[in-house]
Amino acid sequence: MATISCPDIGQKLTKVPRGARSGVYKELATLDKQITEAYARLASTRQAQTKDANFVQNAILGPLKQKRTAVIGRIKIDFKRVGAAAPNSLDALAACTGSGANQTTAGGQNNNGQQQNNGGQQQNGGQQQNNGGQQQNGGQNNGQQQGNGGQAGNGPVAADFVDITKVQANVQAKARAQGGGSTGTFTSSCGVNANKKFNTDNVIVAPGVTNGAHHLHDYVGNQSNDAFANNDTFAAAQTSCSNQGDKSSYYWPVVRIQNGTQDFDQNNDGGGKEGNVGQIQQAKQASIKFVGNAKSKVVAMPKFLRIITGDAKTLTNGLANANAHWSCTGFENKVQLTEQYPICPQGSSVVRSFAFQSCWDGQNIDSANHRTHVAFADAQGNCANGFKAIPQLTMRLVYDVPAPTIENGQIKNAYAVDGFPEQLHKASTDHDDFINVFDENVMNQMVNCINTGKKCK
Repeated sequence: MATISCPDIGQKLTKVPRGARSGVYKELATLDKQITEAYARLASTRQAQTKDANFVQNAILGPLKQKRTAVIGRIKIDFKRVGAAAPNSLDALAACTGSGANQTTAGGQNNNGQQQNNGGQQQNGGQQQNNGGQQQNGGQNNGQQQGNGGQAGNGPVAADFVDITKVQANVQAKARAQGGGSTGTFTSSCGVNANKKFNTDNVIVAPGVTNGAHHLHDYVGNQSNDAFANNDTFAAAQTSCSNQGDKSSYYWPVVRIQNGTQDFDQNNDGGGKEGNVGQIQQAKQASIKFVGNAKSKVVAMPKFLRIITGDAKTLTNGLANANAHWSCTGFENKVQLTEQYPICPQGSSVVRSFAFQSCWDGQNIDSANHRTHVAFADAQGNCANGFKAIPQLTMRLVYDVPAPTIENGQIKNAYAVDGFPEQLHKASTDHDDFINVFDENVMNQMVNCINTGKKCK
């Protein structure tokens, strides 16, 4: 058995009363912690599992269900305290299952920044990659695979990589701007996290919870983002952006090379203790550009708007909300991968790119599941009824990492994005987060530039 798969209760809670959100978000963070702990037990008891076919159910999944049931009960109480009722369907989400790691589909997929609507689950038929290995907690393994593959025994595996020169072109043309469209751009230069601002929090999903992300984030822009930051904190913060009117927070999971080395967080929660191991890589380029809409003019983003693009739990949630794009310099307009990491040819660099949701409901700066207040435009650029086009945040992160090699079905010196340990460092779990803290004047300048076809910085 390779990993643990649990229903994502947070995504099911599309409506949570504001008065209940603080308590509910803390309980959702508790659920993530429980899964992390259960996966660690799964990874460290491989030998016991081979001797007892019921070990996983009796020692791991059964107790996990009991713990999740208790949390669901507390979520219901949070609703009740504000005079509301939690969905009746929550009780059915307590049970988790053990599953084999999926065999990634070669060639990946191209989204061009759009949501994947296939809702695809793991590609069944994948082989378990246990190999009898124990979790090494990031020890010195010279980048060799252990357990489910990878330096810490939780991925990635050879099937998670593909030689990009052997992938058929899959990038489709973007919708062309029409007469009423907006063709300008606004670029903000915020650096590559030379300040080394890292933490394993996620103030959007788990406010007030230390290590709410269970993986390490790079931060550029706002320099005060942590679990306990609020809008006043953001407004008063310093920024790494050259335009001091941009105090927005841009943050994403770090990339590491699993070459057997240890980094500063080797013994920390969210780092080596939770399967995120190897040498942290700083992007050599981090480009932030806001673009327009093919069909309409854009309106200003509300201050403190939160947007998460992508899904950190695609291994268990499926690809419905995946928005990962991996490529190589020289190939970006030909091949974009979602489910695999590219092996780039000599002289080419790895590129992660993101195109955020660009339609806003016109009212809310966030939503209960952090998704329903924003949406993607359709292929022609249309926003759904009731939604307004806003400047679309696009990001491009470039890394110089040595090309991994595959020998005898094993990946050596793999690179991978940080993630929840049970997600096995799948490429599709890549995601990006944004909190708008632009000064109103600068935001208005951005909107004007985009709507009048100018290229502004």
